[in-house]
Amino acid sequence: QVQLVESGGGSVQAGGSLRLSCVASGDTSRRHCMGWFRQAPGKEREGVASIYWGGNTWYADSVKGRFTISQGNAENTLYLQMNNLKPEDTGMYYCAADRWATSCSSLSVASFTSWGQGTQVTVSS
Repeated sequence: QVQLVESGGGSVQAGGSLRLSCVASGDTSRRHCMGWFRQAPGKEREGVASIYWGGNTWYADSVKGRFTISQGNAENTLYLQMNNLKPEDTGMYYCAADRWATSCSSLSVASFTSWGQGTQVTVSS
């Protein structure tokens, strides 16, 4: 069992920044891969960024150069630094975890087995 709790969402204007956090607990073997996903109203959930065992990272093309995923020293905290936010970044952001590196490289919703409840990000133009 893995528990994930997100925080840090909010409302900002375009060009602004936000930092999301996710605190993880439970079976460490099931959270070698950690990721961020988002879902806009009326759209499917999509992968944003992932990190495997605090090392390799992957990003969706739409956020490359603007978002940075990282982990805290204890590796039970996951961060997403979001800069130069755009209105199309609006959505519910979810923290997710899985055991395998392939989940990280795929950024596939179906590959991740543990999910948080989400935190809302709203970017106005």
